[in-house]
Amino acid sequence: MHLFLPITLIAAALQTARFSLQKQLKTLGLSTLAATASRFVTASPLAIILTAAIMVWRGYGWPALAPGFWPAAMAGGAAQIMATFCTVALFSQRSFAVGIAFTKTEVLLVALFSAVFLGERVSAPGFTAILIGVVGVLILTRPKGGWNGDFLNRATVLGLVAGALFGAASVGYRAATLAVGNDDAFFRAVFSLAAATTFQTVLLMPWLIWFERGQMTRIAAARRPAFWAGVTGMLASVGWFWAFALMNAAYVRAVGQVELLFTLAVSTFIFHERPSRRELAGIGLLAVSIIGIVLFG
Repeated sequence: MHLFLPITLIAAALQTARFSLQKQLKTLGLSTLAATASRFVTASPLAIILTAAIMVWRGYGWPALAPGFWPAAMAGGAAQIMATFCTVALFSQRSFAVGIAFTKTEVLLVALFSAVFLGERVSAPGFTAILIGVVGVLILTRPKGGWNGDFLNRATVLGLVAGALFGAASVGYRAATLAVGNDDAFFRAVFSLAAATTFQTVLLMPWLIWFERGQMTRIAAARRPAFWAGVTGMLASVGWFWAFALMNAAYVRAVGQVELLFTLAVSTFIFHERPSRRELAGIGLLAVSIIGIVLFG
């Protein structure tokens, strides 16, 4: 079995848990940006501590960094923040469900960006498997009332931009892990994560202090749920970065769409909501996609 596969599955499961914790933060009066920043405030020092621990434990020195490391890590971090803004903006749109569906084009854009910027092409069978997965995801995210030809609107644009930015973040993180001079893929992943989350924290904190006054106090007041959101977020990010260090980002993000299945599992087994035939069809296509990536990726 490809090592990146179980790592990606675990990362997707942890990300599902992190999203549920961040929803709790919203109920405590934190703004969307503050809820997002609280994750980085916790994740950044944890990632730095983990990096230092690995260096001491394995006797690693400061790694040699290729010239593209910092631009890739910072570009990935900035793209992730902007993609999150676009996704959040979708929820104020009447057709936000359509826009959310279009964010799922991310995996196709990751394949394109990987080929253009990293020279990592996806094989024809692998691309077919990815395309099957995208169709499955679009079926799963189809609005309840149908598409109704509602494509050309603000939500669609936001969804496509968010998908492109999430794709750019994935490729940036993949490039950063490849730019760390160490043969240990796990160390390269953790080191890159520490750099990216620290940059995101430094970028977001001044904004919150100057433009969303009072939010830092609310983050401090919600430190316990914020801490666990940060922990699960950091562990999920370690998984994503580790997978990026091992495999083409397009395959990682394609398998990562299994997160939708985890969400459906929660609704089925915890909230006892029966999946529809459409959802079962989408699940089937996504399963075929993941199997295809394992066999042909």
